[in-house]
Amino acid sequence: MQPRMKHPALILPEAMQALLALSKAAETDGLPLVTRKLVELRASQINGCGFCVDMHARELKKAGEADKRIYAVAAWRESPYFTDAERAALALTEAATRLSDRADPVPDDVWQEAAKHYDEKSLSALIVDIGAINVWNRINVTIKQVAGAAWGG
Repeated sequence: MQPRMKHPALILPEAMQALLALSKAAETDGLPLVTRKLVELRASQINGCGFCVDMHARELKKAGEADKRIYAVAAWRESPYFTDAERAALALTEAATRLSDRADPVPDDVWQEAAKHYDEKSLSALIVDIGAINVWNRINVTIKQVAGAAWGG
């Protein structure tokens, strides 16, 4: 397998700086690393980004997460392995990633559940993280970035 081209963020260094800065902005004390990586894994699964699914699953493993939690992210609603706060973050991730799937893309109940578990700063970080991973997914899927491969293209 080969990507279609060298990664656009390498061709446009300003884009790489902006994307890394956006992702970095989501790193806040109120939003745990594991929650961010669960969100990134779930959005990547939805978007079919093999590169990011591989990377974020590995990051979760490196962070000490149990295999059963990593494997169950795609079926988090039917799995007992996630906290209420993680479930709220995953529900918001799905809603904000699948914007065109329903008339009210981010329903009030999904929003309110997330707001119940995260203060304004950590909720902001969560929203930025969801947006950032969706940008990365769209770039990687478009160029068919290969899972486990370097970005050289």
